[in-house]
Amino acid sequence: MSDLWDSVQKTASGLLHPHGPAVPGAAVSYAPGDFSIHFLLQLAVILVTCRIVGWLGRRLLGQPQVVGEMIAGVVLGPSLLGLIWPDAQVAIFPKETRNVLYAGAQLGVGLYMFLVGTTLRIDHVRTKVKSAAGVSVAGIAAPFAMAVLIAPWLMGVPGLFAAGISQLNATLFLGACIALTAFPMLARIINERGLANSALGTLSLTAGAFDDACSWCVLAIVLATFGGGPGVAVIAIAGGAVWAAIVVFAGPRVLAPLARRVERQGEMGTEMLAIVLALFCLSAFFMDAVGIHAIFGGFILGAVMPRGLFSDEIRRKVEPLTVALLLPMFFTYSGLNTRMDMVNSPALLLVALGILAASVLAKGGACYLAARLAGEDNRTALGIGALMNSRGLMELIIINIGLQKGIIGPALFAMLVLMAIVTTMMAGPLFELVYGRHARKRGELGAIAQAEMARTA
Repeated sequence: MSDLWDSVQKTASGLLHPHGPAVPGAAVSYAPGDFSIHFLLQLAVILVTCRIVGWLGRRLLGQPQVVGEMIAGVVLGPSLLGLIWPDAQVAIFPKETRNVLYAGAQLGVGLYMFLVGTTLRIDHVRTKVKSAAGVSVAGIAAPFAMAVLIAPWLMGVPGLFAAGISQLNATLFLGACIALTAFPMLARIINERGLANSALGTLSLTAGAFDDACSWCVLAIVLATFGGGPGVAVIAIAGGAVWAAIVVFAGPRVLAPLARRVERQGEMGTEMLAIVLALFCLSAFFMDAVGIHAIFGGFILGAVMPRGLFSDEIRRKVEPLTVALLLPMFFTYSGLNTRMDMVNSPALLLVALGILAASVLAKGGACYLAARLAGEDNRTALGIGALMNSRGLMELIIINIGLQKGIIGPALFAMLVLMAIVTTMMAGPLFELVYGRHARKRGELGAIAQAEMARTA
């Protein structure tokens, strides 16, 4: 009996170890079954953690579910779980399995942005095009101007930027980081607060999408000087623009017959849903392949989807699984690459606070002023500035690329992570302070609050 028990213990303890090929004497490696074992366990841990942290964030901090999920991703990474229980963190999320999690993360965030695109009010975009353009330009110009001012100072601090990097490249990269808006995070906050169909929500989403696309193009230019060659930037900018034009101008004509068929049938069948998902995958693939990001391919396609029953059926069939299962993988994957223990001295903390203050002033302040100049009232402009200042995990993606490509060092990486988390957490409460609570008093957001509670329960 003791031999049996020892055998059971040995087998159980080895479940998460790489089994390798079924060949005697072969090197230990991960077999296909190992990836599925880890993936299923990872999903369970991610879902439970996201719900718990999201609930705590709502109850204790007044944060929407999406911010809780972002924090949950960091909790499951080396910053917390890896710090207090490193063996468990490595056993659940071994490095060798992260490519599978990455693929699921891209599918989740891409599908979510596709769904957000289906809620975009084109009529609001047309009526707010002047305001959106002004906010977008200000949200790009001011951060890059701030980067021009502070990049020389940061380059004087050892270890922040890679040795030998030019001041131009350092300025461009830092400007892209400050100019970035957390497009998926912004979209989720707007959706959870019921602002997707409002002029304010549409203006913020439109401006945020343009700012993010410009930031990714700037990143492509910086990467081109780090060994990728000028073709990287050319393909990213030209390829993205061409594909966006094809989708915007040809998409409605291609999709109109599909929408009429759904209207006749009264619902979207499995065959039609498969066609829509295949189109989404193609659009996301192209944007990812040229070097922009899959989320922009999904969002652009969603924006041209026929409205009415067609888009309603897409959301009804796709949204629950995307939000509950797939999207949390995106937050967790980014959290696994985040190290919050790198800002470990008073001097570095002071630098981190300086970067945070400069980022908030450049992005949020500039977007507020641009909205005011475009004719928006004071509270609406303040709300736009608060939302546009959120950076979230899109920031983590771009700075992870910078770290992997040798543009920045681990210390600056940690400072930018801190900036991303703080600006994201302050977006919701600041929006409520300057806009939300006043709108609720006027009765404009009463139904929104009920919808948010039902959605995040």
